[in-house]
Parts: sequence; structure tokens; C-alpha cells
Amino acid sequence: MTFAKIKTTQNTFLESNLRGTGRSLSAAQASALYGIQNIRARMTELRQAGLMVRTSKNSEGRTAYAVSARNVVGSRANAFN
Repeated sequence: MTFAKIKTTQNTFLESNLRGTGRSLSAAQASALYGIQNIRARMTELRQAGLMVRTSKNSEGRTAYAVSARNVVGSRANAFN
């Protein structure tokens, strides 16, 4: 199995690739594509940093995570840069 090499921290990567894009990511996708083993913990860290993380069920019935463009106070400033 091969996956993309992440050159930043996982939180920075997730923020830049999910925030405001409308895309979502499940645990299986995060593990297979990017080598992120504990997506639930990363999403908790994004929430603690003030980002709005939404959860939904994808077509396989698994939890998928998406990140809103604005944080809890309405700013679009990056949390992890």
C-alpha cells in the first residue's frame, strides 16, 4: 500500500485540504490515502483550535468529516500556520 507523503503536520494538511472545500474524509480514506491513522483525534484537535468540523455518514455508512471555511468566531484565518 502506498499513500501520499505529507510534508507538513497532519493538522495543517487537513486544514488546507478540507477547510472550505466541501470535501469530506472518512477514517478509511485518511488511512489509505494519507497514512493518517487516527482521524478522529485530528478532528478533535481542529475543533479545539476553533475550527468548525461537521460529521456525516458517507455512502458506506462510515463517519466522514468536513471542515467549514469559517471558524467559530467567523474568521477565515488559518489556525495551524
